[in-house]
Amino acid sequence: MAQFTIGQIEKLTGVKAHVLRYWEEVVPAIAPQKSNSGRRVYTQRHLDIILRMKYLIQKKGLSIENARNRIIAESAKFSENAASLEQIHSIRKSLSELYLKLQETKLNEK
Repeated sequence: MAQFTIGQIEKLTGVKAHVLRYWEEVVPAIAPQKSNSGRRVYTQRHLDIILRMKYLIQKKGLSIENARNRIIAESAKFSENAASLEQIHSIRKSLSELYLKLQETKLNEK
């Protein structure tokens, strides 16, 4: 998994470090882990959220609070979709196992 420092994020996004630190306070999804030395360690997911935040503020003209609320709503929707996909995967796995058992039973009957 890709990891970035605050300086790298600043260069990649064009968002100043002090703005990134502020966004961390107001957007729960932008909460990078800290390394043993206390430096922020951002992931690709953080980078994606920061770019989305920048887009909503600069291109769509939303306030920081409205952009934050939109990102929170999108994250909730993403979580719901992820749960649904997990259920689908579980059902598909169960059906595959049943199919294999049926095939095995047919072979044993011959």
